[in-house]
Amino acid sequence: MSKSFDMIVIGAGPGGYVCAIRAAQLGLTVAIVEREHLGGICLNWGCIPTKAMLRTSEVFHLMHRAKDFGLAAQGISYDLDAVVKRSRGIAKQLNSGVGHLLKKNKVPVFMGEATVPAKGVVSVKSDNGVQELTATSIVLATGARARELPGLEADGDLVWTYKHALVPKRMPKRLLVIGSGAIGIEFASFYNALGADTTVVEVMDRILPVEDAEISAFAKKQFEAQGMTIREAALVKQLDRGAGSVTAHIEQGGHVTKDTFDTVISAVGIVGNTEGLGLEALGVTVERSHVVTDPQCRTGVEGVFAIGDLAGAPWLAHKASHEGVMVAELVAGGHPHAVSADSIAGCTYCQPQIASVGLTEAQATEQGYDIKVGRFPFIGNGKAIALGEPEGLVKTVFDSKTGALLGAHMVGAEVTELIQGYVIGRQLETTEEDLMQTVFPHPTLSEMMHESVLDAWGRAIHF
Repeated sequence: MSKSFDMIVIGAGPGGYVCAIRAAQLGLTVAIVEREHLGGICLNWGCIPTKAMLRTSEVFHLMHRAKDFGLAAQGISYDLDAVVKRSRGIAKQLNSGVGHLLKKNKVPVFMGEATVPAKGVVSVKSDNGVQELTATSIVLATGARARELPGLEADGDLVWTYKHALVPKRMPKRLLVIGSGAIGIEFASFYNALGADTTVVEVMDRILPVEDAEISAFAKKQFEAQGMTIREAALVKQLDRGAGSVTAHIEQGGHVTKDTFDTVISAVGIVGNTEGLGLEALGVTVERSHVVTDPQCRTGVEGVFAIGDLAGAPWLAHKASHEGVMVAELVAGGHPHAVSADSIAGCTYCQPQIASVGLTEAQATEQGYDIKVGRFPFIGNGKAIALGEPEGLVKTVFDSKTGALLGAHMVGAEVTELIQGYVIGRQLETTEEDLMQTVFPHPTLSEMMHESVLDAWGRAIHF
């Protein structure tokens, strides 16, 4: 097997393996190096297995509402081991699929720890020894891992990271989730739905702090209605670990209270996997654990690129994949557009779901736009009522002068599927007039997207 390539990709997550496949499609010779799992964190320990578990909790929740749909269900219960087994099986299936795709595209995979000892050189250490590979271009796609704060470190028993939460040894009875970003809220939603007494602590002044404030407030009310305790502008100062329990010291409003839990999930962000690669000696700039790049993922060192979580926010698999395609096309001599972060949708698969793209209302105002804001509630939509999902909101933000869609924000059933309509609208530089003239099918949840646009100009029909 040749050890000299046009491109070597380090990391086989959703950024790395997509980059490698696209490069191969473009005629480049390309290899990929992975130290652990094909598919990376997303496929094995993130996006996919969490969605499998959240689907279980959604069905479980609906089973308890059987009477609402004219159905009867008795003795409703769950088997946590079977829930986890299904989730892990799906991850394994897709892991194998990535291997098949790489083989199909004739991309050799080198399993081992990679370092970049010199420009154009990748050293791979495995159980079989060390191999040296060379390439004109090197793409860093090593991803990120859970951030751990002093005193809040995970131990896999009482204090969990997302990995522990995906393969739980037990069902928590009293659960503390530290952090209310997408990871924290998704696990809070899953375990709460299965019966855990769940408390979420968020250091910022509201949960889901990257979302539009109105959407965050709506979601908070729904979570509290489901029995969650939400503590905002609060900080976990200390965890006292005992025999089978943890006492959390929680500071809020200048006062510290103590509460006891049997399980804690720490979801306080991520740090980039930059260690051990030799980046500093190579001249690659790393700030706050993430590689600094230009809009086309160049690191400033000729022939070295960084994509995905390693290259900073937004930390989303689809952003990583798109960056991978962009870099492959750039290396192959193309002229791809840079990935625009504010046109990438964020999706949170809690119950209710949350999805957004572009500027929030506050951000648009801060940036000096004269805005028009439209809203439409799920209760005004026939399909939502028929589904038994009348709680939700679609919100749109427009530039009143140009009609440009600045942002869209949703909370409610299936909004993670709906948001792509607005993503396409932003990509095509759609105006309010284009959206108003678009005929949305009936009866669908998507009609609310139309009504929200109409509402921004005082033209909503059904509310």
